[in-house]
Amino acid sequence: MISSSPPAGKSPGGCGRGEYGRHDAVYMAANGPIKFLIDKLTLDPQGYDATIMAARSSFLDTRPPNNSIDSVLLVGEIRQWGAELGFQQVGISDIDLSVAEKRLTSWLKKSYHGDMSYMSRHGLKRSRPDTLVPGTLSIIAVRMDYLPKESEPPENLLDHPRKAYLSRYALGRDYHKVLRSRLKALAKKIEDRIGPLGHRVFVDSAPVLEKPIAEKAGLGWIGKHSNLINRDAGSWFFLGELYTDLKLPADVAETSHCGTCSECIEVCPTGAIVAPYQVDARRCISYLTIELKEAIPVELRPLIGNRVYGCDDCQLFCPWNKFAVPTGEKDFAPRQDLDSVDLVDLFSWTENEWLEKTEGSAIRRIGYERWLRNIAVALGNAETTDSVIAALTQKRSGESKLVSDHVEWALGQHSNSSE
Repeated sequence: MISSSPPAGKSPGGCGRGEYGRHDAVYMAANGPIKFLIDKLTLDPQGYDATIMAARSSFLDTRPPNNSIDSVLLVGEIRQWGAELGFQQVGISDIDLSVAEKRLTSWLKKSYHGDMSYMSRHGLKRSRPDTLVPGTLSIIAVRMDYLPKESEPPENLLDHPRKAYLSRYALGRDYHKVLRSRLKALAKKIEDRIGPLGHRVFVDSAPVLEKPIAEKAGLGWIGKHSNLINRDAGSWFFLGELYTDLKLPADVAETSHCGTCSECIEVCPTGAIVAPYQVDARRCISYLTIELKEAIPVELRPLIGNRVYGCDDCQLFCPWNKFAVPTGEKDFAPRQDLDSVDLVDLFSWTENEWLEKTEGSAIRRIGYERWLRNIAVALGNAETTDSVIAALTQKRSGESKLVSDHVEWALGQHSNSSE
């Protein structure tokens, strides 16, 4: 009788790290591919790629041959299931991202990624899907609208003398959680239809070129601001990917429809769009308020205005967004009145209050310190009032050096404006 537990101190079947041999095959045959995956990854987390390949071999043994599956019919069903799960569009991409790879390499050489070292950390895995997930043959790409319903146009809040502006994608529940659960449900529907499916879900995570993939899947084109634009829905949507070992017919890639328009380039507060389709992240407000962990460059602080988390200017003024429709997803509805909240009120949140009020939000990723740093800059750009000065003075000491330095700068701005 074959034991249902792996030998102590070894990966299932006793194989060496990174190997898939006879013992693994026997163990999987006795226990099934799912238990094999769990045990193998628990005992040998570094052998991820080999494990996936081994499990995939088992999956393919129990699934009808790809040529016996009506792939065109299946794609139609996948689109239907995607719509039922709340995705506004589902497309299929192949795994050839060679053009995007060249653009990425050029962008990295110019150091436009700033401190985002993860953009270059994974070598070619980002642009070669079958290197990241061995066995990948096709990618199912999806988009989900997130623009919330608001009482007044969000552009009216830009550079408001008292209120904060947060990127509209961050007003509600963390999109990673929403899309990831829906994509997992989509994978389950596919498995129910054809049997075991080799797959992996991604939502703005891991080294994945989500926008080039979405472009190849026909979901839209990459605009001059580097965001994806859909001719019928604008650009207010999230993207997600399902890497699969299915060979599916790819959709026709979308082509650019930006024409001679340069609105996004002209309205960028910090001049981060240095050329069409080229963004220097080091100047981008989204990078400065979210990715950057250190002090915000002094020369860029006045240009940030009241934007405390991300920036939407290039989308707010894009002509294609006249076709955008507010989302019906309740998860993306604004929380804590973040769509129209006073800067002084945000600055008064204690760390415990911040943790409570941002629970389940994408805002959590920057931490309380950077949250205060960002608001201090916005208060420095706000109108000079007694409440603003009092709020800044209260945080003058007792906070980290990063925060106190930005508070001092902000107070200096008001001191200069009163002279």
